[in-house]
Amino acid sequence: MGKTEKAKNKIQETKGRIKEGVGDATDNESMQAKGKAERAKGSLKQAGEKVKDAFKK
Repeated sequence: MGKTEKAKNKIQETKGRIKEGVGDATDNESMQAKGKAERAKGSLKQAGEKVKDAFKK
């Protein structure tokens, strides 16, 4: 389950980067904000998975 969750989180982070890039390219502040939020959410989830892994060892 851990690898699946890590992959999902990485995908979410990547989607956020893409949205943010599209927002930058089109000067769409709403898209930029959504992208930043999605990227941050994915990053936080990745950090949580790393903490879980640290306690498993």
